Amino acid sequence: MRANEGWAAVLFDLDGTLADTVELILRCYRHTMRTHLLRELPDERWLATIGTPLKDQLRDFARDDAEAARMLDTYVTYQRGIHDQLVHPFPGALATVRDLKEAGTRVAVVTSKRREIALRTLGRCDLTDEYDVLVAADDVAHGKPDPEPVRLALERLGLAGEAPRTLMVGDSPWDIRAGRAAGTRTAAALWGPYERSALEAEKPDFWLEELEGVLRVEP
Repeated sequence: MRANEGWAAVLFDLDGTLADTVELILRCYRHTMRTHLLRELPDERWLATIGTPLKDQLRDFARDDAEAARMLDTYVTYQRGIHDQLVHPFPGALATVRDLKEAGTRVAVVTSKRREIALRTLGRCDLTDEYDVLVAADDVAHGKPDPEPVRLALERLGLAGEAPRTLMVGDSPWDIRAGRAAGTRTAAALWGPYERSALEAEKPDFWLEELEGVLRVEP
């Protein structure tokens, strides 16, 4: 399917949008809670904040900053060991990105993951050479839902003045908020871990049932 040629750029979230990583994320969360709090907590508590920076998520469970730092080290170390066996692309990810590029649309990945692990995830999804710009958690002072990552992606693409002709695609409320605050159009991905009801309050411009749906929406 050919992409609509009206978008200057499409910005994709990574976890839950291009990459199916929910099981990986939950296993790392459970391991971290068992290690530091000596018990597992409900998955729903973690799922409710997927899409925000990991350090911010963990701070909500730690008693102080020092414990949050230890939790982060535990999570990241465990993640490195099990990452590759649990990460897969969502159907249509590679084909959709390639169709956008062939239509002359710039593509960026805007993620709350750290760059090291984001690159590894993109590699597992065969997307290493398919995007123009990657903005990761360690590139910004404030992660999503702050608009800083989206604005930085536009700057690095050379499209700082083209936000209205840019589409931010993500599965979480934080993606939609960040895109809107940066002035882009927004599309909610319904194949990630968030229920539609959690996204409706954000009033995205478009609803996507599948990745290929990006190719059919118009500015």
